[in-house]
Amino acid sequence: MTPLVLFALALCIFHGSEFALTFYYNPWLLSWPYCIAMGASLVEYGLERTLMPSLKTGTLTTRLGLLMIVAGEALRKTGMVTATHNFTHAIASQRTERHRLVTHGVYGYMRHPGYAGWALWAIGTQVLLANPVCTPAFLVVVWRFFRSRVEYEDALLLSFFGQQFHEYKASVPSGILGIP
Repeated sequence: MTPLVLFALALCIFHGSEFALTFYYNPWLLSWPYCIAMGASLVEYGLERTLMPSLKTGTLTTRLGLLMIVAGEALRKTGMVTATHNFTHAIASQRTERHRLVTHGVYGYMRHPGYAGWALWAIGTQVLLANPVCTPAFLVVVWRFFRSRVEYEDALLLSFFGQQFHEYKASVPSGILGIP
């Protein structure tokens, strides 16, 4: 193996074991619905590939899914980098003096690029696998999840930033279709 392959393998082992140990000692950090959804997508893919292999030969769906995954990942990471310390994986329920309303960069085009990127990524995984059952299921579940999350987070941001957030929300969409 080349040093580059060994390096990549070392990264995978390190981060995989970090995840496993974190989960072992702090199982509350793991999203069971997420694990069940991804498990269901693997089961669907395996069953369809075995029973109806012609469903899994489409290079167009593979390319489209991969494009969605890459675009979703790029959008989410752009949001993270733009927001810096303001982007966390836990919604803050109280404002701190470090909190800033980020309205520049990608946030000038959408209020929730992290959510929009994750949604695009998640649905893209199912398009990549050409899963005719999980693709629409993911679409519905992801949309419902983010509808309630955006409403909750927007209410908090309004309480933190008042008129500034009200004006921002009025002029910039959430980034997820059908969610104001």
